[in-house]
Amino acid sequence: MPPLTILIPVILILFTAAFIRSSVGFGDAVLAMPLLALLIPVKTATPLVAFCATTMTVSILIGSWRKTDWRITFRLVVATLIGIPPGLFLLKKMPDDILKLILGALICLYGLFRLFEPGLRLKKDIPILTFFFGLTAGLLGGAYNTNGPPIVIYGTLRAWPPARFRATLQGYFLPTGFLILIGHGFSGLWTADVFLIFGIALPAVLLGVFIGGIVHPRLQDRSFDRLVSSVLFLTGLLLLLRVLFV
Repeated sequence: MPPLTILIPVILILFTAAFIRSSVGFGDAVLAMPLLALLIPVKTATPLVAFCATTMTVSILIGSWRKTDWRITFRLVVATLIGIPPGLFLLKKMPDDILKLILGALICLYGLFRLFEPGLRLKKDIPILTFFFGLTAGLLGGAYNTNGPPIVIYGTLRAWPPARFRATLQGYFLPTGFLILIGHGFSGLWTADVFLIFGIALPAVLLGVFIGGIVHPRLQDRSFDRLVSSVLFLTGLLLLLRVLFV
């Protein structure tokens, strides 16, 4: 088990990630992964975040499943399933520093997209694009447990209303997150440290989900979303700088 000087920041990170996920519907893994990678190995952080994310998804979906677009969710899930195995292969075979470099770059790019998202919109469902975003999500989910960004970008391009956006994301995250979690188990990533840290952090995660659920209906503009996006960009940049220069 990590020492308290590591464990306490890890719990705070997971609490913050749960709050963000519950309040805006996404962002937990892309915030938690680079921060946790500064404290613990990526191969520990990835299954840990998967356990926490599945807990968050179930908690949020209980109250919002009726607003989920299950047709689009099914297509995205199928495409994601194809991408998960090669993503898991990358996680197992690539050196930790290379994983951190790629993760940091992806988080920076995602943060920039959320800050300066283009006005491009998809007026209707285009199957090949749905497949592309789902497949990319599977690759990132298997390797980094960050399958959210491609799906969030897809939802942004489709201009989903906030309630549908949040609920559809949870409908997508439930099966894919569970399968990614199982994939981690078969890949040998479930360790005693992962279970111990998850058990200790679980009350903080549930508290973050509860508080985020209270905040969500009160979010009237994009100011909070822009703040989160800025933090994501800076976090990814910090991870890149640490790998390159430390």
